[in-house]
Amino acid sequence: MSRLALEELADIGEDRLGRRVVTFSCCRMPPSHELNHRRLLEYLKYTLDQYVESDYTVVYFHYGLSSRNKPSLGWLQSAYKEFDRKYKKSLKALYVVHPTNFLKVLRTLFKPLISHKFGKKVTYFNYLSELREHLKYDQLIVPPEVLRYDEELRQLHRGRPPPPARTPPPRPPLPTQQFGVSLQYLKDKNQGELIPPVLRATVTHLRQKGLRTEGLFRRSASVQTVREVQRLYNQGKPVDFDDYGDIHIPAAILKTFLRELPQPLLTFEAYEQILGITSVESSLRVTRCRQILQSLPEHNYAVLSYLIGFLHEVSQESIFNKMNSSRLACVFGLNLIWPSQGASSLSALVPLNLFTELLIEYYGQVFSAREARGVLGAGSAEAGERGGPLAGGCAGDGRTAGPTAPAVPPRPLTEARRPL
Repeated sequence: MSRLALEELADIGEDRLGRRVVTFSCCRMPPSHELNHRRLLEYLKYTLDQYVESDYTVVYFHYGLSSRNKPSLGWLQSAYKEFDRKYKKSLKALYVVHPTNFLKVLRTLFKPLISHKFGKKVTYFNYLSELREHLKYDQLIVPPEVLRYDEELRQLHRGRPPPPARTPPPRPPLPTQQFGVSLQYLKDKNQGELIPPVLRATVTHLRQKGLRTEGLFRRSASVQTVREVQRLYNQGKPVDFDDYGDIHIPAAILKTFLRELPQPLLTFEAYEQILGITSVESSLRVTRCRQILQSLPEHNYAVLSYLIGFLHEVSQESIFNKMNSSRLACVFGLNLIWPSQGASSLSALVPLNLFTELLIEYYGQVFSAREARGVLGAGSAEAGERGGPLAGGCAGDGRTAGPTAPAVPPRPLTEARRPL
């Protein structure tokens, strides 16, 4: 089963809309007589179970499927039926690369079974380069066999090899740049303000108008609109989220801001420590989370506390928005931490999401110690005065100061299933 090509998108594993991406490569499929197709289906479902709580995208590399490793039509039909609504609803895009006549025949045969809505999610690409508009192509893990085949196709149709791609030299950020720059840069450009303007604006809007929105942060938004809002922010122009009439726009902007930081909010240095959270006894995990956060730079700690405090508020409204701490962790885990090189592996999702869930669920316990000692100083007070989570709620909303630490000891969080 290890030869199957279910691989994650490199880096933070997301497309341009912040949706998690899974790739499947037919060239990695073993011969049919060596493959237990029932186990294959179980493995596919297990892998997708890591993503179905949030919107996700699948990239299917068709090259390499032949008579020796092609599954039967009966198996394909039963597999389609086994992927019930929870898988199909959260799947927002299926990109099929290098389609052949076999796929056209297959599409005709399965047309009575496939809904019109699902059919609209499928897009066919003849060349790998066509993925650039939709994915972070340079971070995509493509099997060498697929790369060679794509180059052969281009030479066949053009009669000459394609020119090498040229990467434009990096440009210095604009004075008003908000995305893709460091926290220190934003602080220096905003009179020493610790909480970045984009983060404060999105949190404020969502707290006022989005806390009870079902699927908050899980639903995707228009990529064109998100890019337009980013452009306005980077040019220093005002943004009024009410003008867009979609509460998922500020939610997507918040995730995009975190994802485009040069260094993750939890820092590269904390990555290996966070991966070890699953080896800590359940009753000691909250304490371990607090210890890991003590090593964060003060600025990162202040921003993280502001964000997690808000996510804790969101989780408290889960009866309405269906976004408890576990589901929020699935969305934000890979937006808060990623490795300095390469991709976060599928196995890393479990500890990364667990750590994030603990931060959200036990916000009052995890963040109270450092703030009580006054480590943040004026930064913490400033954030509180302006209505951030460090202040414990919005002015005039009648809530007490900050989420109260649970009176009971931390409960063991459910561990993810082990790979088959």
